[in-house]
Order: sequence, then C-alpha cells, then structure tokens
Amino acid sequence: MFRLWRLAIRDLQRNKRRSALTLVVVMLGLALVIMLHGWEMGAIEGSIENNIRIQTGHIQMRSQSYEEEKVSLKWDQLLEDPWSLVAQAQALPEVRDAAPVLWASGIINTSDQSAGLRVYGIDPTAETMTPFREGIVAGSFLDPDDRSGLLISRRLAESMELSVGDNVSLMVNTADEQPDEAVFEIRGLFDSGFPGFDESTVFLPLSKAQAFTRVGDRASAIIAFLEDQEEAESVAASLNAPGLTILTWRDLNQFMLSAVESSMGVLYLMYGVVLAIVAVVVANTMLMSVFERTREMGIMASLGMKGRQIMGLFLLESATLGVLGVILGVGLGSIGVYYLATVGIHIGDMADVAGTELAMGDTIYGAFQWADTVVLALVCLIINLAASLYPAWFATRKEPIDALRTL
Repeated sequence: MFRLWRLAIRDLQRNKRRSALTLVVVMLGLALVIMLHGWEMGAIEGSIENNIRIQTGHIQMRSQSYEEEKVSLKWDQLLEDPWSLVAQAQALPEVRDAAPVLWASGIINTSDQSAGLRVYGIDPTAETMTPFREGIVAGSFLDPDDRSGLLISRRLAESMELSVGDNVSLMVNTADEQPDEAVFEIRGLFDSGFPGFDESTVFLPLSKAQAFTRVGDRASAIIAFLEDQEEAESVAASLNAPGLTILTWRDLNQFMLSAVESSMGVLYLMYGVVLAIVAVVVANTMLMSVFERTREMGIMASLGMKGRQIMGLFLLESATLGVLGVILGVGLGSIGVYYLATVGIHIGDMADVAGTELAMGDTIYGAFQWADTVVLALVCLIINLAASLYPAWFATRKEPIDALRTL
C-alpha cells in the first residue's frame, strides 16, 4: 500500500498544474458549501432566537378561548388574574422571568398620516422588556404609572415625521367592541433592529392599556423566559391548568420552523449541485491521467501488477487530492463562516419583507456548525472517490499487449 501511495504521489506531481487546479476546485467547492450552510443556519437560528427574545418568549400562557388572529379583548377570552399566574411561573427554578402582556389592534394618527399597528400593554420593569430598554435611541423608556405616554420605533417615527415630545392620536379596539381614541405624548423611540416588528408596534404601560381598552385587570397572555429553552416542554407541563393553553417557543414559531423544513430541501439540492461539479472535475482529471498513461499501465501489467493494484493506484491519487482538498476546504470555509459570524451580510431594506412573523434584522450573521461541517467534508470526500471509480475501473480494462501498442 505504501509503495502504491508513493507511485500515486509521483504521478500527481507529473502534471502539477492539473493536480493543483483539481485541488483548488475541491477546496473552493467544499468551502462554498460550508459557507452557504453556515450563513443559512445562522440566519435560521438567529431569526428563531430573536423572535423568542423580541416577541414570543419561551413560554406563553393564554386562555383556551383566546383568539389570537382577532387580537381579542373579550373578557372571557383574557386571563382574569394574570399576576397570580406570573407568580406561579416565577416560582419555578427553570423560569428566568415572566410578565403579563395585553395586545390590542390600533391606529396611530397625526394631522396628515395614519398607520395600523399592534398595541402592546407591557410591564416596563419586567426583564422581558430588556431588549427595548436597551434599544432606546431617543427620549426615555416608559414608567409603570405613566398615563399619557407611549413608545414607538424610530422607523415609525421617521416614516410619520414624528419625534420625542410630539403628540399623536391613538385609536384602539376595546372590550365592548367600541373603538376609543386618546392623545398620547411620545416618550421615547426604540430600535429593536427588526424592521418588520418595529414598524407595526407601539408600547403602553400595562395599567394604561388595560384602562384604555376597558378590560379591567385582565391580560392577553403571560410571557415567560427560561434559563434553558430545551426545558420548555417540562415547564409547560408544570404550568398546565384547566382553562389555560400553554404554548412553547416551538408552537409559537411553528411558521418559521415549517419554513425551515421546506427550505432545507432546496439548500441540499444546491449543495449537491456544487459537489457534483467538483466530482465532474475530479473524474475528468482522472480520465485524462488514464489516457496519458495507457502505455505505462501496460508496462506495469506486463511486469505483474494486477488489475486491482492499478485500480487502487488511481483511487489513491483521487483520495490524496480529495483529502488535501477537504482539509483546505474546511479551513477556508471556516474562515468564511467566521467572517459571516462576526461581520455578517447586510441586507438592508430586504428585511422589511420578513414582516412580523420573522424577526429578521438588516444584517444576517452566520453560525459555525461543527457536526454539519464534518458531515459535509465526508460527503465531499466520498463523492470525489465515487467520481474516480469509473476512471480507475477503465484503467484496468485494457489487455497489457493492447496498452503497450498505444502511442
């Protein structure tokens, strides 16, 4: 085996340019696949994580009769005693924080513009509001007892030509299905980094939102964050009670998870196309080598080298190119993923297309996947070896006397 490997190295060195170009193709093909996979996985994981952090939380507790699509404010569809449910959730060691939220549909109006949005009644002191407290870019965050202030996003303020201190009219639906309208002062502007969410959201203190929508002390849901999201199912089981619906982050992000599953087939097809191109190049290289060395193979066969040894020689040449290409490809691809994970790719206004279902920012970052990288590297190597099987088999088909007559 060692002697065959020495012959394989010697043969690869005969045409250094061709061997080098084949090596580069293997390296670039695998590196491209690793970078694409890292970027896609980073985008998927980042969107789910941000959706949890910005909108859904890890656990939501709702009334079984709550109609989310209608943003219902009917008393019998809301949580009657939300703070006791908060205390129950916070008593669990797996729960990092929990807070009530009230959702309502609303329209914000100025003298010449209006915009439909969702009104969030929040507990301004809750840890769940940390992303928005940290995202204040002008003015200040809300106080729990603020009765006349609200918080809007910087993007919404820019589109409606508003600033901190301006007064706006806010109309909301109410529990008795009669809209109500009041004037509020803009206390601050926030930027969560997710345009689809920012442009359709306004925050009010929970007590003010409850009074404004006439729901008493009720809330739409309890949002809880966990120390470990993988404990969501067990926490949901602990919190389950008659009349309640407990939703985990998987339930709340079902649209995104389904989209991921359907898109993975397309991604794997892309990877397959890239690796197939690499395989064609490797097969072409090996075939050219077979045609150039037909006489040499005849001499080796006449000297007693068996067909399986000749076949093994060409497979060793392919394996050497494949292993070196895979090592270099993993290194180059890892550097590319590191760049994507730290710098990312700026997509700008394309993030607006995501809407509120996907918490997608204007920059998408990659994420390195060690296990997936190993699998991709092995698949690339196996494909390269498979592509060299025909040239290696073809090299053993000619009889020694016929090979010796080849010019």
